[in-house]
Amino acid sequence: MADRPFPWADAMRFGLGVLCLAPADFWAMTPRELAAAMGALGGSAQPPPDRYALDRLLSEFPDHQDIAHG
Repeated sequence: MADRPFPWADAMRFGLGVLCLAPADFWAMTPRELAAAMGALGGSAQPPPDRYALDRLLSEFPDHQDIAHG
């Protein structure tokens, strides 16, 4: 497996933008601490449902149900 460069742009976008860390606090973090923060905010969660899955869920669990008034 070839070595890949560390994704600094993604890490900085997450640390500074999502976590709103001060630059000094971001740069003081270890990669393991950053990974733990990402995991705590769903960084390791499943990807969102695709359109088919979302349509299926909406049909099974509609937001509004027609109620017949008699």
